[in-house]
Amino acid sequence: MRFESTRKEGSVDLDTALLSGLAPDGGLYVPTSLPQYPLSAFEGADDLLDIAEVYLQPFFEGSRLATSLPEIVAETFHFPIPLLSLANETGCPVSVLELFHGPTAAFKDVGAGFLAACLTRLDDAAADRPLTILVAPSGDTGGAVASAFHRRDGVRVVVLFPKGKVSPRQQHQLTCWGDNIVAAAVEGTFDDCQRMVKAAFVDPVLRREYRFSSANSINIGRLIPQSVYYAAASLSHFRQTGKALSFIVPTGNLGNGLAAVLARACGLPIDDITFVSNANRTVPDYFASGEYQPRDSIETLASAMDVGAPSNLERLRHLFGERDALLQRSLSAETVNDDAIRAQIARDAERFEFAWCPHSATAMHVWDHLDANHKAKPQAVVATAHPAKFETIVEPIIGRSVEIPGSLQRLLALPSEFATIPPELDALASVLQG
Repeated sequence: MRFESTRKEGSVDLDTALLSGLAPDGGLYVPTSLPQYPLSAFEGADDLLDIAEVYLQPFFEGSRLATSLPEIVAETFHFPIPLLSLANETGCPVSVLELFHGPTAAFKDVGAGFLAACLTRLDDAAADRPLTILVAPSGDTGGAVASAFHRRDGVRVVVLFPKGKVSPRQQHQLTCWGDNIVAAAVEGTFDDCQRMVKAAFVDPVLRREYRFSSANSINIGRLIPQSVYYAAASLSHFRQTGKALSFIVPTGNLGNGLAAVLARACGLPIDDITFVSNANRTVPDYFASGEYQPRDSIETLASAMDVGAPSNLERLRHLFGERDALLQRSLSAETVNDDAIRAQIARDAERFEFAWCPHSATAMHVWDHLDANHKAKPQAVVATAHPAKFETIVEPIIGRSVEIPGSLQRLLALPSEFATIPPELDALASVLQG
């Protein structure tokens, strides 16, 4: 399979796209064509690992990694990703796709684990310079990437996160690693962090000194494995009911939402897809008006979705056309504010006796407010992170503590260390120099 930049002609193989992260012209890599899977392609593929191998195989054609695909799949999907039926008083079908059972309790563990498994196999161990992975997370990405690459030879990870704009436990997950993981708090927003990373990738001086790659969702290696869990969930549901499943996806940089669109475009039995944003309305406003208007991000309770200039919208438009074409593909976008997030967390803690993280609550809010026709369809809300990562938000709302999963408890026991820098490329260069 070949991958092209969203900004110019020409293509590269999977290995180059993974190692480069961002195309030389600043564009994002996308497949030149998407594989098409009849349902019969998955006959005999009954669990997540089997489905992942079938789904990923065409993307690895021509790659040095092709013979390692079974091992890469096993390293990536080593934890459950259940699709659970949610009992509700309406009698309408709704399920929850739980993506938070990985080592850092967030859906980012899938993409990060995949990249680590791929890049450490691709990179030449005899290279005279380590691979430097730049990450600009609004929340969960940095911890997942740090976990996946911690103590791997030949790789250094530099995590930039917006100071004061992630939860205390999220920050600890970004800063507790040491060894080959370096963390810096940027006195700015997620967009500033992402801008610094993109500037480093195209800076000629830094590119001569360092071999850069990215583990943000600008790297195509994040999107491809994330589409696997939509494939697996939709197949499981279709096999049980004979009906296609719709997804309501909380999304900030639009990577998780685009992953669902990719799975559907490859032929999986997926019906409607709804992107859910918080008060950062760039994607919903684009769907409403057809005008893309990036803006400064707004701080909200759902901090990992605080993105004013979502990179993956460029991929979405390149692959599937502009707004009118997207709407015809049963895509829609909604926005949920902080008051609605608080109300949803409180309401569902009472009626279901469990808590949502603020991001997952946005998806459930949208499901609760679907019209009767859409609510009658089989729907899955996507739960992206464990609520224990947002205890300062969730626990005051529900009036009780949230049990901390064991994986998170282990990380919270580690010491934290990070630098604080202004949102400038020179400051990032200083961090790179150590």
